[in-house]
Amino acid sequence: MAGKLKVTLERSATRRAPNQRATVRALGLNKLRASVIHDDTPSIRGMLYTVRHLVTVEKVDQNETA
Repeated sequence: MAGKLKVTLERSATRRAPNQRATVRALGLNKLRASVIHDDTPSIRGMLYTVRHLVTVEKVDQNETA
């Protein structure tokens, strides 16, 4: 899993469980529609699974990140 993932916050973490709010912050997402790029690792995948109903995930081509 050497790729990259683009994560976009689509729904607010307000009024969610504390672990979900903390996961959104740990991913580096602060505002709605904000996007960040992360390495595709098992730990990031686990975090995304926790907040899968709040975010959208896209694979990023290696050429786009250079």
